[in-house]
Amino acid sequence: MEATAMREQVQIALRDAAELHSHLLDSSADNIVDAARAVYKCINGSGKVVLFGNGGSAADAQHIAAEFVSRYGRDRRPLAALALTTDTSALTAIANDYGFEHIFARQLEALCGSNDVVIAISTSGRSPNVLAGVAAARACGARTIGLTGLGGQLAPAVDIPIVVPSTNTARIQECHIAIGHIICELLDSLLGI
Repeated sequence: MEATAMREQVQIALRDAAELHSHLLDSSADNIVDAARAVYKCINGSGKVVLFGNGGSAADAQHIAAEFVSRYGRDRRPLAALALTTDTSALTAIANDYGFEHIFARQLEALCGSNDVVIAISTSGRSPNVLAGVAAARACGARTIGLTGLGGQLAPAVDIPIVVPSTNTARIQECHIAIGHIICELLDSLLGI
């Protein structure tokens, strides 16, 4: 591949990413604010934030949980958050004993309560285990937030959907981590940090 063609590919990718971020300004700013407020209420109500997803979305769940527990921009107390994708013993036991579609729901049934906020992440919005996790979270009385792309069943299944208007997995994931960071920024502001 020639350098000129590679440069054009870079420009297309960055332009697409910038356009998606611009669309989020119009389509999702209010829902991002609602998500940050829900997390703030949860944290102040002695709840915890529980995050999950598959593949790159699993990594995003872990990344965002770490921002809550450690810190984001400024020093503050640690905030209760966990990603359901980090316990390989639980994941493999549940997948083996009950099926892969239950890996998040089973953990949520054990760990989730009505003071908690659950953040489900799926670029397609169609992952059966993510959808089952959302159903389990709702049954526990938790508030649910969904980060997704166009299509699928996740957006209508959660209390606060944040939809990236794309079907391109990489671009959606880039927006999801930006959304996670913005929620962290808003939370720091709400906490008076």
